Amino acid sequence: MFEVVIGLEVHVQLNTKSKLFCSCPTSFNHKQNTNTCPTCLALPGALPVLNKEVLHKSIMFGKAIDATVNQTSYFDRKSYFYPDSPSAYQITQLYTPVVENGKLQIDFEDGTHKIIRINRAHIEADAGKNIHDGDISKVDLNRAGTPLLEIVSEPDMRSAEEAVLYLKKLHSIIRYLDIGDANMQEGSFRVDVNVSIRPKGDEKLYTRVEVKNINSFKFIQKAIEVEVARQSEAWEDGVYDEEIVQETRLFDQVKNETRSMRGKEEAADYRYFPEPDLLKAVITDEMMATYSQIPELPDAKRDRFVKEYGMSEYNANVITASVEMAHYFETMMEQGITAKNAATWLTVELLGRLSGDVNITNTHVDAKKLGFLVKRIEDGTISGKAAKEVLDKLVEENLEVDGVIDALGLKQVSDTGAIEVICDEIINANPQKVEEYKGGKDKLFGFFVGQVMKASKGSANPQTVNEILKEKLG
Repeated sequence: MFEVVIGLEVHVQLNTKSKLFCSCPTSFNHKQNTNTCPTCLALPGALPVLNKEVLHKSIMFGKAIDATVNQTSYFDRKSYFYPDSPSAYQITQLYTPVVENGKLQIDFEDGTHKIIRINRAHIEADAGKNIHDGDISKVDLNRAGTPLLEIVSEPDMRSAEEAVLYLKKLHSIIRYLDIGDANMQEGSFRVDVNVSIRPKGDEKLYTRVEVKNINSFKFIQKAIEVEVARQSEAWEDGVYDEEIVQETRLFDQVKNETRSMRGKEEAADYRYFPEPDLLKAVITDEMMATYSQIPELPDAKRDRFVKEYGMSEYNANVITASVEMAHYFETMMEQGITAKNAATWLTVELLGRLSGDVNITNTHVDAKKLGFLVKRIEDGTISGKAAKEVLDKLVEENLEVDGVIDALGLKQVSDTGAIEVICDEIINANPQKVEEYKGGKDKLFGFFVGQVMKASKGSANPQTVNEILKEKLG
């Protein structure tokens, strides 16, 4: 049996308005090569100037993962040539990163937890983008010089599940801090997976393979499983040393396989040396004090929801996994409703009705509206069944809750006099069943309730029906 060893490198694009070393905008999806200047084009004589906002966001991230934030850090040159890197080097931080020695807790469905150590988070400049069009390759340098925070974990994960849980928690923290969009499809949250295997009980680290350019949590899990299977098969077949080499591989989603891309370089291959065009990056005490004040993060919010609302840890985890979901839920709770109903109507009823590009941030059903719908259930205005009809209508059109209730005629009748008349009619029409019920057939009570609800076309308040029938049937 083998043990899987996984370490992750995540490149987070920081959401600054301008690039890392120049004033060019970082906007996504502009016309190719329009967001460029002599600095990001690496023209002779152009010099970089550090964007201080990058340091501010780095401090916030460091505090969020309980890490050491180095108030003095340095930049280094990493030499390599690709067409999307006009300078033939990347400015990064190798020797003294801005953040190091952090940790992140992942949570399993059974309620257990695990701490994943984070070795470092360092600042670096992004490269441009290669665009392949048939036999022609083009280069778009709009992205060149965009600020990245590269977050490097220790090899602490032992399964694809753990890796995905780590990435989802990291993604959530970035979004809560609002230091990046973390949009995997747009490339602002890019993951490189380092995978190796070893016999169980062995402490040695064997040859690791890096799998790059995976753009969804689902494919990350699949890529790890495929690569682990490949390495395990090679070991069992006695060809591990020949077939498993330190290299970079790509995951082919169609063929469901990893494929060799290039040999993996060692640090020496990049000829790192201190960046001569930049001074040291200094974080002042004032900056530390200001940007250490971070918002409530997913774990703290989950614990508060459990304590404040009496929610299960599982439900609280689901709701706080996304900052948008957590804010939506808290706005619903301002209607004075129960947490259990709020969670159900948000995570089951509303999310179950949203599809395509529609989500809780752009649906007609905002948090206040859904909270008010739940309130109408809890105050007896409509039944839960009727509320589902109302929600169907609200998802389709931008309407008000009470307006839809009135238009569909779904308001419950709580008038005891009107309900008593219906109850009497049902009892008088079924004398045989009344005798059987009084003779001990308690299950027949449901029959009477059903008949009254049917006669009222579902408009009678079920609680009132139950109370009146119990009194009349003895």
